[in-house]
Order: sequence, then C-alpha cells, then structure tokens
Amino acid sequence: MKSDSPSQLLDALDGRGSEKEREAIRELRRRYGTEFPQQLIAHYKSARAWRVRAACVFYCLEFARVSDDAVDLAKIAITDRSKVVRYRACMVFACSLRMDVLPFLKNAIQTARGETRGDLVAAIDAIEHQNQNFFLDRGHTGMTTLNVIVV
Repeated sequence: MKSDSPSQLLDALDGRGSEKEREAIRELRRRYGTEFPQQLIAHYKSARAWRVRAACVFYCLEFARVSDDAVDLAKIAITDRSKVVRYRACMVFACSLRMDVLPFLKNAIQTARGETRGDLVAAIDAIEHQNQNFFLDRGHTGMTTLNVIVV
C-alpha cells in the first residue's frame, strides 16, 4: 500500500469497509493529513457508485471541525441522489458544529428530498446547541452519542 499511487489508494474506496479500504484510508491520511478531504472531493466528483460517494463523505467526518474542504464536500453531497450520501453529508455538518453553515442548511431544507429534511433539521439542532450528539439523539435524551471513529 505504501508504494501505491494516490489514485490507486482512492480506487480502494468501495464503501464496503473492507480491510483493503481501511488500509488505503490509513495510508492516504498519513500522506495528506488535514489535506485529505481535498482528495476525497476529487474522488467523490468522479465516483459513479453511491457506496463510493458515501465513503468519501464518511471519511471526511473526522475532519469536519478542522477542514473547510470536508464541509465543502458535505455541501456538494447534500444534493446527491442517494439518501445515504445525503445523510452522511448532514452528519458532517453536525460534527463540524460550524455556525457559519446554518444559513446554507436552512436554505437547503426548502429543496431537500424526503428524509433529508429531518436530517438537516437535526444537523441544525446539533450546531445550534454545539452538541454533535443531537444529530443522532434527536430527543436530547443524553443516551445516544455520535463518536467519530478513525480507522
């Protein structure tokens, strides 16, 4: 894996969570650090399979608070045709806790598809309360947490 090119490593993203995918992600993180979301944006834009696009957004989660590119990918992905991709985009917004994205999210509700409206509302709630857990814990029970896992 260490001798593979960045494009070869990105091609290992299949969205299935395979060991090969996790190894590729670890290597890409090692090479790019906080610049990794830039690579994911480019890969997302060329991906045809929803699983690959969902993986690109998922692997941006840990960068949501430190990378404008992670949030930019979420802004692109919020209109994806896959509800899984849109859900993960909302999760990135929630994890970012960035107040500056609230106008974007409130505007996105107006044209959101199906369940994505509820996910956008949950992301807004998480940001307004500065608590990423509220994305999952929509009743504010304190019994559910959103932990970002690094593979």
